[in-house]
Amino acid sequence: MSTHTTTEVTHYHVQKRRRAAFIEEWRRNHRTVVSVDDVVMHPTERGSRVGVYVGADGDRPTRTMDALAHEMDPGTVTTVHRHSWDAMVFVVAGWGWTEIDGRRVDWGPGDSLHLPAWAWHRSGNDGATTTRCLTFSSAPLLETMGMAAIEDAGHTPVSELPPRPPFSPGRDGADPYATRLRRLARDQEARRSGRLHTSWDELELRNTPRGTRTTFLLDRAIGYQASGITMAMFEIGPGRAQSMHRHPGEAWLYVVEGAGESYLGAEPEGGERHPWKKGDIIVVDHFLWHQHINTTPDATAKVVRVHMFDSLLETMRALCDPLVLFEEPPDHIRDAQAGDPSTIRWPALTRPTWP
Repeated sequence: MSTHTTTEVTHYHVQKRRRAAFIEEWRRNHRTVVSVDDVVMHPTERGSRVGVYVGADGDRPTRTMDALAHEMDPGTVTTVHRHSWDAMVFVVAGWGWTEIDGRRVDWGPGDSLHLPAWAWHRSGNDGATTTRCLTFSSAPLLETMGMAAIEDAGHTPVSELPPRPPFSPGRDGADPYATRLRRLARDQEARRSGRLHTSWDELELRNTPRGTRTTFLLDRAIGYQASGITMAMFEIGPGRAQSMHRHPGEAWLYVVEGAGESYLGAEPEGGERHPWKKGDIIVVDHFLWHQHINTTPDATAKVVRVHMFDSLLETMRALCDPLVLFEEPPDHIRDAQAGDPSTIRWPALTRPTWP
């Protein structure tokens, strides 16, 4: 007896409706700038307050990354939990600590941390003021593939909790299975020994051809082993602008200090300008031309940029080759837009403040 699986219409019609519904939902929830004023902080059972800038839990769904705000009052120690995705943390206020698989990392305003996938972690505030930080995670990407899982262990000591999922060591042999075991073992060993913390005091910003000065916060170039998320900070001179460019993949830009506006459009001209201020997040959608402008004449603007460069974008580049997926104007136009950053009197680098 044979079994047949079918729908009332062809697979063509099912897929066409499903894709149309997905795009309609995506466009309905799209934002260009998420104002800090629209991020409502909610108390959670972990002991902290959480607000959603971008992500399905705040009715602003995304496909690759989310962006959340977290606050802890003095004396708070959150529950310990872990998840199948990794997250990057940028601290904007207060002094506290995060315990990652039993290792305590102390932090303050402007510091950055990496929370690896499946690493038990909790945070605490031993200070006298409220702490605030931003997290950017790959949870939406893992959820898209049906691989997102979270486990909360309350206040159980880390010493009593199971370690990260085990993996088999490499073994000798020339067959494909042995080769895979060695390759994946090397990858896991590297990922579990990556850097966890960047102190603000370590940062050194350098001038770029785009008219800004910039530095990595978390990236494989400085020893981190993330899922592909990279986090950098750039500073725009008073009344100056970053040169225009475009690329696929969502990018979040958190405004650390200053105010300005961003040009976004399908073409280098004819798009719209969107104002932003300290605490906002700029959402750069896929493959839009964009340029970030500091409209303040007497102060710089600092922005933290988060993107899935090392995984999603590089994969898209390989799949779409020879299409150019990272594009900027010719050098002479780029230089005209950016100006010469060496003529800017950059201020001393001081830790962020909040509010």
